Amino acid sequence: MTQLIIQLENTEKAKMLSEFLSALTFVHSIEIAEEKESNDSTENFFAMAGLWENQDISIDSIRQKAWPNQNI
Repeated sequence: MTQLIIQLENTEKAKMLSEFLSALTFVHSIEIAEEKESNDSTENFFAMAGLWENQDISIDSIRQKAWPNQNI
């Protein structure tokens, strides 16, 4: 079975499209799921995991790039 995911502007339009698709004989099932609004910063934090992997990042290297003319 193939699944199609469509994002719509609001619930009212989703219901309208759902009613239309229900009339088609080849549509097996329809689900309307509300998108959760999350202000949880841990989701965004862990999405960035590994971003600096294999990079030479240290306080000394940052200072050297910021102030290349000064001896640290």
